[in-house]
Amino acid sequence: MANFKGLAKDTVIYGMSSIVGRFLNYLLVPLYTAKISAESGGYGVVTNVYAYTALIMVLLTFGMETTFFRFANKDEENPKVVFSTSLICVSALAVAFFLAVLLGLGPVSAFLGYADHPEYVWTMAAVVALDAIQAIPFAYLRFQHQPVRFFSLKMLFIVLNVVLNLLAFLVLPLITGRATDVEYVFYINLVSTGLVTFFFYRELAEVRHGFDTALMKRMFSYSWPILVLGLAGILNQAADKILYPLLVDGHQGQVDLGIYGAAAKIAMIMAMITQAFRYAYEPLVFGKAKDRDSKEYYAKAMKYFLIFTLFAFLAVVAYLGILRYIIGRDYWDGLRVVPIVMAAEIMMGVYFNLSFWYKLIDKTIWGLWFSLAGCIVLLLVNIIFVPRVGYIACAWGGFAGYATAMVLSYIVGQKKNPIRYPMHEMMVYVLLTTVLFVGMTLANHHLPVWAAVMVNTLLLAVFVVYLVKKDFPLTPIIQKIKEKVKK
Repeated sequence: MANFKGLAKDTVIYGMSSIVGRFLNYLLVPLYTAKISAESGGYGVVTNVYAYTALIMVLLTFGMETTFFRFANKDEENPKVVFSTSLICVSALAVAFFLAVLLGLGPVSAFLGYADHPEYVWTMAAVVALDAIQAIPFAYLRFQHQPVRFFSLKMLFIVLNVVLNLLAFLVLPLITGRATDVEYVFYINLVSTGLVTFFFYRELAEVRHGFDTALMKRMFSYSWPILVLGLAGILNQAADKILYPLLVDGHQGQVDLGIYGAAAKIAMIMAMITQAFRYAYEPLVFGKAKDRDSKEYYAKAMKYFLIFTLFAFLAVVAYLGILRYIIGRDYWDGLRVVPIVMAAEIMMGVYFNLSFWYKLIDKTIWGLWFSLAGCIVLLLVNIIFVPRVGYIACAWGGFAGYATAMVLSYIVGQKKNPIRYPMHEMMVYVLLTTVLFVGMTLANHHLPVWAAVMVNTLLLAVFVVYLVKKDFPLTPIIQKIKEKVKK
């Protein structure tokens, strides 16, 4: 029990560092979209460059975080040697990558479409190199059960990043008399990342334990499938933002991408909910794997996850007339992608829940095939339809990609490790959500904001009433509260 409580506490801290971090970075969206006009294409640059860094980050770490945990927990291995070997290998690759970018800065910048702004490229190359190096010390802190230090360093970066952005985009223009250029976003990220790296001086000093070549070979044989799976996963998230400027040439491509990227940030509320559920749910799944009722538990968890995310979906749609003020007015044309992106996030969450069938029987290769299939569908939708209909195709590409992975995982899972999900009950919730969504969309399009909010609140209440009646009766809860009050 003590171990479980410790695991729960660590999970909360690690989860909070991710969720709070996402939320604080989320607060930068109103700042950027208010100070960087849509027509400038500046936010499109930010969206595009960060998509590249996410992809490169996976390549530079090549699954070494997970591999470190696996080998550091082996009885025959020295954890300190495993750490130093991992750190030296990732650091060497990260430094080599940064130097290669510097040496070929002109051609690389031209290839990415930033020939006139090589500063975008070298600053973010430095950032992603430092992030890759940091990934191993952060994993080491988790291995050593130091969640407070882990949380503190994560928060240091986020708070520093937010404060410097506020100074750069709000205070600096008052001093200089001109708008802040978009490259400051990248300079600030570099400063913040560099400072956090400095605070890892104790962990970085562990390289004194040396590099074990034989160990590295064994670790690489374990890590390369994780790398492939990671690449498939990150392409599902970032491929549309990388491809868009290549499919829509010129300045208009950056403008459209900025509008799409800003509007999609509103839908990231769903990603934060899914992330919170994942941190709470993942440890419990493996903990119940040997219980007789484990499959029944997984089925119920899937149902309540779907209910929870469908409610969040409707809540965002209901108050989209208010939430749109998160982004600048000239980005509002992109709001039509919000429901599509949120629906894709729900399917990604369902796919995450379904993924446990192959994790629990040690057949993770299935996850690779499903993710690759989804990625191929996403790429095809983007390549075929983006030149014809614009950034709306990016949203539908993500929808189609996650739908593909979700359906394949369900079909194969029911054959390999069947779980009796309450499909009828879940489909009723999906149908109810669809009907309410149509009503809310009509209200948002044809009524004043105040009237739409009132109508949509009533429609959202319909969902809540059905939920209370079917799956969440309040009477037992009220009775328990009364009993506690009496005591």
